[in-house]
Amino acid sequence: MTLILTGSPTRFGEDRFTEDNGLLAAVQAALPVSPRVLLVSAAPDDRGFTDYVLESMTACIRNSGIHPASVTMLDRRNAAQVRELVRGADWVVLCGGHTPTQNRFLHEIGLREALRGFDGLVMGCSAGSMNCAERVFSHPELPGEAADPAYSRWLQGLGLTTLQIVPHYHQVRGVVLDGLRLFEDVIFPESWRHSFYTFPDGGYILQKDGRQTLHGTAWEISNGQMRQVSAENQVYTFMNVIFISPHFPQTYAHFCSGLRADGVNVLGIADAPYHELPDELRGALTDYYKVNSLEDYGEVYRAVGWFAHKYGRIDWIESNNEYWLEQDARLRTDFNVTTGIKSDRIASIRNKSEMKKYYAAGGIPTARQIKASEGEARVRAFVKKTGYPVIAKPDSGMGASGTTKIGSDAELDAWFRSHPDNFGLYVVEEFITGLLVSYDAIFNAEGEPVFENNSVFPTPIMEIVHTNAETCYWAGKTVPAKLAAIGRRTVKAFGITSRFVHLEFFQLDRDREGLGKKGDYVGLEVNMRPPGGYTPDMMNFAHSTDVYQIWADMVAFDGRRKGEGEQYYCAYAGRRDCYAYRHSHQEILDRYGADLCMTERVPAALSDDLCDMAYIARFKEKKELDRFFSFVCAR
Repeated sequence: MTLILTGSPTRFGEDRFTEDNGLLAAVQAALPVSPRVLLVSAAPDDRGFTDYVLESMTACIRNSGIHPASVTMLDRRNAAQVRELVRGADWVVLCGGHTPTQNRFLHEIGLREALRGFDGLVMGCSAGSMNCAERVFSHPELPGEAADPAYSRWLQGLGLTTLQIVPHYHQVRGVVLDGLRLFEDVIFPESWRHSFYTFPDGGYILQKDGRQTLHGTAWEISNGQMRQVSAENQVYTFMNVIFISPHFPQTYAHFCSGLRADGVNVLGIADAPYHELPDELRGALTDYYKVNSLEDYGEVYRAVGWFAHKYGRIDWIESNNEYWLEQDARLRTDFNVTTGIKSDRIASIRNKSEMKKYYAAGGIPTARQIKASEGEARVRAFVKKTGYPVIAKPDSGMGASGTTKIGSDAELDAWFRSHPDNFGLYVVEEFITGLLVSYDAIFNAEGEPVFENNSVFPTPIMEIVHTNAETCYWAGKTVPAKLAAIGRRTVKAFGITSRFVHLEFFQLDRDREGLGKKGDYVGLEVNMRPPGGYTPDMMNFAHSTDVYQIWADMVAFDGRRKGEGEQYYCAYAGRRDCYAYRHSHQEILDRYGADLCMTERVPAALSDDLCDMAYIARFKEKKELDRFFSFVCAR
């Protein structure tokens, strides 16, 4: 089926379909030479009006250079033949009129069922376009309806599209009904958690081959605001983006809000009941599919399949979450989604042993490493070259989980004894001393950064987790030139485009043979997703911007539309419930209230790395960081 939604296919005062924005061409392309046309009335019991519409619409079709084999009006007189009439038609036109009146008629005659399997052109005009939606937004039209509490603004439609339109922009933009402004007082309040599209007559939405495109000047109304999304002779494409686990971490709802603000269909898949999702996320999602377990690939696969069936081709599948990277890649592979990493390349960004090959290809120095699967004897020979200490860590893993620092032969023996069945899943790496830093960036499809950030971790996460220490780190004002250069070179070496990346480096604290001079950067590991925890929020505070929106703009437009303001140092100080601290929560608020950007209880799943209570503040001077850390974490 080809679907065209318009307010009117003619410009005001004209008696033929407009050629503007390719409307007439789109209609002709979907029809045989002599189509059989079925008009569906919006006033089925008003014979005089219905006959007038039949006559004028037939003349309009002929004036447009289309030569119909027949034109039939479906109204109350022949409603019993609805199935036969639909089967005998090439082109079904849902006429304009009073939306609720037509809606009732469509349900009475069972048009939704009659259209199942229809393979021709369906075109909506005004009310007819509105009634094509799965859920119809039927704004008040007649005097008394805006003030009537019994008037139903939401109706069940034909289910041909998920899009809801407000037709006849030029005619209705300034309408006042029952003392209420149609847009500001009626439509805008209803747009929370919904998106409406409004455009002048002659503009239209085309739904074909699983794609939806908007042609001509148009605006989106969403969350109480209106923004222009397209201009005359422009085409706006509705993207379908599936976001896996959008509810965790909780800040990832911001990614979905950014996508929705860009007009993207945001399709969420998670294991939480819909009513438990935060309000912001529910407002951002176009649709949601709950699975019993995100670990069950079959379930998730079926969810993606359902969205593909309902919305057409999927443009993007993403979780931005390390845990789900392999599943994301598998889904992209199975559904041929080309905008991300597929299964054949996932090992290069998940397995630390595979990362070494790409580091080498890019000329990026890294610590020496061996797979523990090569056996205890080879590992001992490796350690004899590097010296102690060494680090044993999972080849495929995230964060500091499962990481062990080994300082002697005895400790190495003990490590092998404690991993009799799974030591082959680990790598052993030489221990490098230096300052742990990250290069965080968003890259476009050309492999160019549209945003860059540098974070500094004075105490590595591994040490924090193993010693149950407080977490203190910061995002800097700028990215050092040498770090930016090696960060960009690393992304190029891995062949990464259109992604948020978090790359970890050691800045050497002394000269090391084969690695570099003091102050040089050495690759630790790559994470092809945003930094964890609250770091994206810290980037926002440090750079006076919105990285969630920048990422969404990269997805939707392959560019950046969000600027930056004043630059700061943004500090994170985490406290643990198991310790008694010198300064109370209120004392922190009293002293740093003007500098604090966020104070929040950390979810239990993140507390090993980030502690139990987070304090995030920003400062203009770097010297304020240590004072803040000392005050918050003093015991």
